[in-house]
Amino acid sequence: MRPIRGLLVGMGIIAGLSISTAITAQSEWVCPEGFEGQELRVLNWSTYIAEDTISNFEDACDVDVDYDLFANNEDLLEILRDGEEWDIVVPSDYMVAIMIEEGLLQPLNLDLIPNFANVSETFVNPPFDPGNVYSVPYQWGTISVGYNQTIIDEPITTWQQVWDYDGPIAWLDDQRSMLSLALLVLGYDPNTDSEAEINAAADFLIDHSNNLIAIAQDDGQALLAAGYVDMVIEYSGDIFQLNADCDCEDYAYTIPDEGAVVWTDNMAIPASAPNPELAHVFIDYVLDPQVSADISNFVAYGSPNAAAIEQGLIDEELLNNPGVYPFPSVTQRLFFIEQTPDLFPLYDAAWQRVVDAVGT
Repeated sequence: MRPIRGLLVGMGIIAGLSISTAITAQSEWVCPEGFEGQELRVLNWSTYIAEDTISNFEDACDVDVDYDLFANNEDLLEILRDGEEWDIVVPSDYMVAIMIEEGLLQPLNLDLIPNFANVSETFVNPPFDPGNVYSVPYQWGTISVGYNQTIIDEPITTWQQVWDYDGPIAWLDDQRSMLSLALLVLGYDPNTDSEAEINAAADFLIDHSNNLIAIAQDDGQALLAAGYVDMVIEYSGDIFQLNADCDCEDYAYTIPDEGAVVWTDNMAIPASAPNPELAHVFIDYVLDPQVSADISNFVAYGSPNAAAIEQGLIDEELLNNPGVYPFPSVTQRLFFIEQTPDLFPLYDAAWQRVVDAVGT
């Protein structure tokens, strides 16, 4: 991402950088023959792909891509439950496990994805999808605190500072992450299966919502940039992108002392995909080292593509930024969201109670 300024490693403060959005090299990936004139339907998160990723794929394969966005994992789950037909979706780790359990994803044929060999061993055979039977990694990062450091000049080092801040803030519309962060502050397991503890986390969020302006659907960074809020709970790359957009260093991203959420988003093919053959081709394309690097350099998230890193294709400012690739002292404080279908109703009900109570 951007050059590190104001990084206080001991306190986990990660200042803004400036992202290079230029594509510096052309991918050598070649599309297999026989897909000319076909259509691929891709459903992804917002601000989560390079500017020419889709158009380059369309040109390479002579196909059309219907590219659209979803707001959060739970919305994506409902979209697939409702039977909407998409060829590629990008669920987070815990949601992959739920979708597998519900039969919403189809097994991948890794023989059709030779670039899977480029994936770092860290992201191969994940616990939520042993053997990568249903998914392959797309990007990874953290969920923590972004803030305008021209307004907030005291480093944010604890989550309690966020809850107690005397000014407008926005939360992320991600039920598991928000409840898990509250559980963390309360001293509970962020992945607890205790209904009492989950409800205590909901109560904590309700009791600490006086400074809440909005529960943002993956666009809290826009509220921060517009000055509606001083602080947001958001995805790491979204905050780093702000400094690139404004060509400034006004915004900081921090991982508080207690820790934060780390996640992996993954490409998967729904069971109802109308064109799974072309979907496999697209996954292979995204895992090309240059294509993968172009995406990571543009969106400012961590790349799971070892070949892209080894070939020096990742922007050095990003690669050396502990906000993107955290130091071991920070990673030991990060936690993954773990979820099984039987836990989903507990967290869903608790979050709905929070949303009803805070009224945003």
